[in-house]
This record gives sequence, structure tokens and C-alpha cells, in this order.
Amino acid sequence: MKFKIKPLFIALTFIIIAGTKSQAQDPDFYIFLSFGQSNMEGHSKFEPMDTTVDSRFKVMQVVDCNNLDRKKGNWYDAVPPLTRCHTGITPTDYFGRTLVAGLPENINVGVINVSVGGCKIELFDKDNYETYTASAPGWMKNILDEYDGNPYGRLVEMAKLAQKDGVIKGILLHQGESNTGDTEWPNKVKDVYANLLDDLGLDQNTVPLLAGELVEEAQGGKCASMNPIINKLPNTIQNAHVISSKDCEAVSDGLHFSAKGYRKLGKRYGEKMLNLLGN
Repeated sequence: MKFKIKPLFIALTFIIIAGTKSQAQDPDFYIFLSFGQSNMEGHSKFEPMDTTVDSRFKVMQVVDCNNLDRKKGNWYDAVPPLTRCHTGITPTDYFGRTLVAGLPENINVGVINVSVGGCKIELFDKDNYETYTASAPGWMKNILDEYDGNPYGRLVEMAKLAQKDGVIKGILLHQGESNTGDTEWPNKVKDVYANLLDDLGLDQNTVPLLAGELVEEAQGGKCASMNPIINKLPNTIQNAHVISSKDCEAVSDGLHFSAKGYRKLGKRYGEKMLNLLGN
């Protein structure tokens, strides 16, 4: 028996295939997740030189920002601020710019940054974060409210959305000031990293973790004693890499980098990732 394929059926088939294709991941859209405390959130004010960016570098907005005309879950050109509505420049800014400059022109770069000033790494513990947030100071709770009380959950939510558009290639961390002296910090970071890999279906062999040092002692770093602990992270996580803060300019509080310092530190994150990507 012969079956006749009707033109309408053929047309609908092409429409379905075309629609599926348009929603598929773009392998040339590299996505990176960023999290941490105030230095990753962006403490220092960005300057006019930071406000122009290659359109190949995008940021997914993680909170609604009427002042920026940005909505949560949408991609925008990665003009700072990259975190919340009134934050400053972060290492993520010049990480992305360095990648775009070093990668082939067909590659686009997207970043998602969920960070909370003053927080311990325990805030990103998906199973126990509520114990930490219960005793958080009022000013921090105001920030947490923007993430519906769960920054880790917001990071995963945005990352899953981004995975419809591109491929997650790495995770950036800058945190530790609030955990200074905590020798268990590498293990706590390992748990957060493992949860991200599991929740997002990622492979540790192809998704490295880059962690930055805190302000160094030579720059007046008040938490510089944490850097030796941070440098032990690759002993705990096979695909972890530490980014040096040597000669990265800091501000007078001894905790935060200047805009100039963020640029240098972010460039180092980017150069390391380019190396890991084989560029």
C-alpha cells in the first residue's frame, strides 16, 4: 500500500524542525558563572573607560533594574554594573573583555554574576544557607531579598536559562575575606562547586573553577593571611586554578581593589581561561 505525503504535513514538519533548531544551544556562545562577596559584586566605581564594550560580550541580568532598563533573565551588552543595579566594576568585567579579545570573532561570551558583599561561603551552601541567612545583618538581608533570599538558587536559575542559549565553560569565584583563617574553606568551596556541576549537568573536566586571591599584604591587605588557604584549593578540586592578586592595586580599606586593580585581576582571570580553552 502506498501512502501519499500531503504538502501540509511536509510544511508543518519543516516548521517544527526550524523551531527546534532556533532554540538549540549555540556552541559558539561561551557562558561563565561568577559568584562571591564584595570584590566579585563590584566595590569600586567604574569609570568612563569601562562603559564601552564589544557587543560580543554579554551579561544576563540577575535582578530587575529599572534604572538600567534591564529585566531579570535577559541578555544585554556587558556594560557595568554586571551584578545588581548600583554595584561597581568587578573582575568579571575585564575577564569577559579579555576573552573576547583573545577568542575567534565567531565566539560570543556571556557572564552571570550573583554575589553578595560581606557574605561567607556558607551563603552558597544549597542545603544549609537558611541557617546562615537567619542571622545575617539587616543590610545584607536587603541584598538577599533581591535574590528571593537564595543567591545560590538564583545563580542556578539563571544558569539553566542561559544553557538554552549557549554552553557553560567555566566558573569564577572571588570570596574569602569573611572566611579568613577558615582552613575548611577549600572543602566548603568544593561542595558548592560539586553542587553547581550536579544541578547544571556539568563535567568538572570541562568546567574549571577559577578563584582569585584577596588583596595582598604588600597592598595593605587585611585578609592577606587567607591567600595561603586559597592557594590550597587545587589540592581539593582537581580542576581549580588560583588567580594571583600580586600588584593589583587596592583602596585604603585594605579589603577591596581599586578600579585599576579590578582591571588587572580580571585580565588575569581571562588570560587563565584563554589558556585553559587552548587559545
